[in-house]
Amino acid sequence: MNILLTGVAGFIASFTLKKLLDEGHFVVGVDNLNDYYSPELKEYRLKQFESNKNFKFIKADISDFEAMSVLFQTFKIDAVINLAARAGVRYSLVNPFVYYDTNSTGTVNLLELCKDYGVKKFVLASTSSLYAGLETPFSEDKPVNTPISPYAASKKSAEVSCYTYNYLYGIDVTIVRYFTVYGPAGRPDMSIFKFISLIDKNVPITLYGDGSQSRDFTYVTDIADGTVKALKNVGYEIINLGNNNPHKLSYAIELISKYLNKKVEYDYKPFHKADMLATWAEVSKAKNILGWQPQVSLEEGIENTIKWYKDNYEFASKIPLVD
Repeated sequence: MNILLTGVAGFIASFTLKKLLDEGHFVVGVDNLNDYYSPELKEYRLKQFESNKNFKFIKADISDFEAMSVLFQTFKIDAVINLAARAGVRYSLVNPFVYYDTNSTGTVNLLELCKDYGVKKFVLASTSSLYAGLETPFSEDKPVNTPISPYAASKKSAEVSCYTYNYLYGIDVTIVRYFTVYGPAGRPDMSIFKFISLIDKNVPITLYGDGSQSRDFTYVTDIADGTVKALKNVGYEIINLGNNNPHKLSYAIELISKYLNKKVEYDYKPFHKADMLATWAEVSKAKNILGWQPQVSLEEGIENTIKWYKDNYEFASKIPLVD
């Protein structure tokens, strides 16, 4: 197929791009290369695909309807995978406007163009942050009507818009809710990347709370695999993609310390109001509908991530971290 992949220079999207190309698809990749975190890291991810004849990169912003219109006019698109997003809970409290521009308006722009140009398949990346306040494990049939951050609210808006376009225009929609994704060349605003960098440099890590909060850490290749499988026609479905095996944050830190062979120093801060105490994905729906199950354990995933960090040390160790 000819697939439009948005946010293509992002962490998850770069692994999704690799899988799509390996499967023989032609991919039009869109990214605005914003500076929320290191553009050099985004360019590093893109560089590995620059000679692939089945990949075309376009620098553009999905919140710009005219730019997206030109793209749909130029390329015959069979399906859209929308991974372009402003992510991160804490920064959404600082600048909520960019979150709604990208996550809400950008999604509606793409859906409207899918309607106009007859694109019948739409995959949206969403978030486990929507489950805040609910009991674990999180299943897709639980109502998520109380988002506690602008980030979560903007993603809820995108999900609801997808339902509307499915109902009105018959666009087949799969919404995949991601759970704490980590791995090589990850985002420098996420805990795993930050902890590796800081512990390696013998700098104290900032820990919000006591480390007992748990996360369903999910390795990026598993997420990419589930995202590509989500191209399957399903009507309208919301599907969790998570490891289904939550671990305490303190255990993830112990693994990083072990594989780096470095001691950890802590700078403790109060638990953040917009954070979640626990995430845990119930993934039977992904198994039954998509034939997807996570494959990579936290231990293996952390070891792989640190190997990438060491193998690319001159570059990786200099990537600026984001609070």
